[in-house]
Amino acid sequence: MASRSGLNVIEAIQTTEFRPVCARRIYTMGRRNFGTTALLLVALASVASSCAAELVRTTETRWGLRLPLPTGVTGAESLAFDAEGGGPYTGVSDGRVLKWGGTAVGWTTFAYHANYRKLPLCVWSVAPSEETESLCGRPLGLAFHYGSGYLYIADAYKGLMRVGPDSGEAEVLATRADGVAFNFVNGVDVDQATGDVYFTDSSLTYPRRFNTKVVINADATGRLLKYNALTKHVTVLKESLLYPNGVVVGYDKSYVLVSHTTPCQVFRYYLKGPKAGHYELFADLPGYPDNLRRDSQNGYWIALYGEKTRLNATAPVKHLVGVWLDRDGMEVEELTAAKGVTLSEVTERDGKLWLGSVELDYVGIIAQSVNTISL
Repeated sequence: MASRSGLNVIEAIQTTEFRPVCARRIYTMGRRNFGTTALLLVALASVASSCAAELVRTTETRWGLRLPLPTGVTGAESLAFDAEGGGPYTGVSDGRVLKWGGTAVGWTTFAYHANYRKLPLCVWSVAPSEETESLCGRPLGLAFHYGSGYLYIADAYKGLMRVGPDSGEAEVLATRADGVAFNFVNGVDVDQATGDVYFTDSSLTYPRRFNTKVVINADATGRLLKYNALTKHVTVLKESLLYPNGVVVGYDKSYVLVSHTTPCQVFRYYLKGPKAGHYELFADLPGYPDNLRRDSQNGYWIALYGEKTRLNATAPVKHLVGVWLDRDGMEVEELTAAKGVTLSEVTERDGKLWLGSVELDYVGIIAQSVNTISL
């Protein structure tokens, strides 16, 4: 199905600002008695150099470009590109995975659960997607294994699925682990070396349709899971987690990172080495995270639903929808947007940031270093 025509181009603006911690550090240094002016200057120069490394760039998205989804569907929750750079591929509200083929082709159907073809209510959208997604499927996280060409799909209701490069009906690989059925499959990533798949089951209590209750009730029944490509077995790596959402394999493949939406944090689970099996805090975030993706500089892009709310706090000056962390978990850049806009994924590709949202009816694109872009 082709998308409705038209691409809306809106200028994206970038600004740069200091983190407050730097200003506080210089002020504190200035109050100390170093004995000599020379020593003070050396100390301040050292702090200034340290603070320079803590510059956080703020990029105002306001959607540099919009790729409208086909009429009647919303929610490009995750974005993936194949080994040849084709795509993006994204799951939408009626249960399908779509592929973008450029302006001449538009969006076409790439994959779907078996029920999509069997049930007329899925194809004809006779009811709101919130009422039919448990039947038709709701693909969330997507990730390719480039060696085999398989696209792995984390479907919130149908489990872990995959489809080959020829597209079509997706194969259901797993629906349970340790005898416990999946309830809210969410994020997914693939180790390109082994083909093993890491994914999250966000809650054993609430399905995706009631995801806000996972937050409100601080539900901590989520799990981090691994699908072994050779044995076809699913292992529970970590359980009793507080809203585990996105997952990404680290650059050296010795760990995976998992975003936790409710506490606004990212944790690291070690896969091998002396800390294998250890689960530790990697970063505190200024907002509520969704998916994570590797960038081109050994860092990570993390989409945010919005900035962290604080009791009795004044309204935030800016609406955060994403952050860029370096390999050590330090914040390098923030993405902001108009009120009401939320992101579920930020994916870097060929000098552009592709922006997915589980709530909107388009995919956004912005340039990383210039103000306007074109396809």
